[in-house]
Amino acid sequence: MYKLPEDLESKYRFVTLAALRAEQLQAGAAPRVQTPSRKPTVIAQQEVADGVVAEWRPEEEGAEPAVADAGEEEE
Repeated sequence: MYKLPEDLESKYRFVTLAALRAEQLQAGAAPRVQTPSRKPTVIAQQEVADGVVAEWRPEEEGAEPAVADAGEEEE
């Protein structure tokens, strides 16, 4: 189990953010952390725990998912 980052107030947000990121990894996004795992869900959890994926708050008007940031190129 990964440690919940201090900027996330609940386990639910951690799981939701990791799930969004895992979808991106499955679609071909490059991992942002070095890990021996090849499973997108494990990699996504590690990225969220390490703080390399910013939190996304869909209730904020006009908010775009932070996991789809400018660091990734879309085809």
